[in-house]
Amino acid sequence: MAKEVKNVEYGLEKIFEGAQDFLPLLGTDYVEFYVGNAKQAAHYYKTAFGFQSLAYAGLETGVKDRASYVLKQDKIRLVLTTALTSDSPIGEHVKKHGDGVKIVALWVEDARSAWEETTKRGAKSFMEPTVEEDEHGKIVRAGIYTYGETVHMFVERKEYNGIFLPGYEEWTSDYNPAPTGLKFIDHMVGNVGWGEMNTWVKWYEDVMGFVNFLSFDDKQIHTEYSALMSKVMSNGNGRIKFPINEPAEGKKRSQIEEYLDFYEGAGVQHIAVATDDIITTVSDLRSRGVEFLSTPPRSYYEAIPERLGEHMGMMKEDINELEKLGIMIDADEEGYLLQIFTKPVEDRPTLFYEIIQRMGARGFGAGNFKALFESIEREQEKRGTL
Repeated sequence: MAKEVKNVEYGLEKIFEGAQDFLPLLGTDYVEFYVGNAKQAAHYYKTAFGFQSLAYAGLETGVKDRASYVLKQDKIRLVLTTALTSDSPIGEHVKKHGDGVKIVALWVEDARSAWEETTKRGAKSFMEPTVEEDEHGKIVRAGIYTYGETVHMFVERKEYNGIFLPGYEEWTSDYNPAPTGLKFIDHMVGNVGWGEMNTWVKWYEDVMGFVNFLSFDDKQIHTEYSALMSKVMSNGNGRIKFPINEPAEGKKRSQIEEYLDFYEGAGVQHIAVATDDIITTVSDLRSRGVEFLSTPPRSYYEAIPERLGEHMGMMKEDINELEKLGIMIDADEEGYLLQIFTKPVEDRPTLFYEIIQRMGARGFGAGNFKALFESIEREQEKRGTL
């Protein structure tokens, strides 16, 4: 059984106590992507992942420079935004990075306080506290830059009853495929450049009051050809978790190097979304055309009883079914988890998704790292980027 916890004798609760409370976060409010064609991207996320139409802003609502489509599934909100003019910074972002995550919005009680507390601790401002109002009330938003060109937006919506944000109208559609069982965002992973991981770990500690509760080095995360290092940052209540990866020396080019080359800088590598029934969710996603990484070898599944140890007795899933779908399983001191990773969802080998089901475990599948990265390397080899 893999042991991921940074300081096992104290447990996670003790570690989280080290987080500072000057920035209370209630959860992930939304994730906004800058994309080349938001209308078509929205259709993909509805068809493939089962998201539902929620809200829209664009020319028809009086917005002249962009179009934004908001999608929802359970507690997950995605915003897909595209530029309407050639001189737009949104378009420049897409030109450089391809489709990617621009804004990770965090739900807070007091956006002004969140901005003031983080900027005085060294954060670079993206947007000063701004009140946005319509007939449904008001919202306060403020933003700061994190790694690369990525932004954390603080969203205060306690005085708002509208569909999403002021300026957005309800988006009704005759085409709404059924959801696939995705519940909420479990964590979001950022890739940063050589030697930058500890810089951003310190930034999250100093600027946002997070704690580093799990750490992995290149001795734990490596294959024959490549390696990486990772540290997981979390806020005090554990609702927001941001692992940060950087490349490490290896015989060939790692997945992190490939991402940095094609994204042309640091950014969000993958979004992990939770489900209560991963077998049903993954079966549904596969039937809709979502592509996943190749299945680990038979020997991986034969070793599951040994990997789970005492947790094997509580396992409800059939190992043969997991193997058929390519779902991986791992355990820590508190339970087990099931996870699977999509291939990149765009032509640039950058952003992908993780589907995760936690059965007590609070780790990130350290026992799966070797099998996972070997699978990624097989895809890199096909692309000629290994």
